Amino acid sequence: MYAVIETGGKQYRVSPGQTVEVELLPAEPGSEVALESVLLVATDDKTLVGAPAVAGARVMTTVIREGRGEKIIVFKYKSKKRYRRTQGHRQDYTYLLVTDIQADGESLVPDEDRKRYVASANRQAKRYEARLMSAYETLGVVTASEIEESASEA
Repeated sequence: MYAVIETGGKQYRVSPGQTVEVELLPAEPGSEVALESVLLVATDDKTLVGAPAVAGARVMTTVIREGRGEKIIVFKYKSKKRYRRTQGHRQDYTYLLVTDIQADGESLVPDEDRKRYVASANRQAKRYEARLMSAYETLGVVTASEIEESASEA
């Protein structure tokens, strides 16, 4: 089973349990994101094709971390004019773990698999947040007592 989704102006073929690197989304690690722009849903016995999107279909994902891509060098050059400009760019990404594919309001993923995917996504998000807090503490941005206070409030 798989679905074709659109986000950030790009199309992705996703399956339950798969991790997808998409353009930066305004969501915190560990939060659920519902992707409504589903172009195609395919199972073993049927295929739903949207025009342009499948009505009532959505892909449920969990944000597991954020990151940045490799640096791309942009070099502008005009011959014989002594014009040279170098600029770098790093794209921000959100990493999503696909937990469920829904069509016509019902889930296509078995309950035990969906629970396993959600638990995995939450575990990965917590590891990412712990790594971030460790880095903040090392840099002196946040102290250990502030980390404990924020953990007790949550």
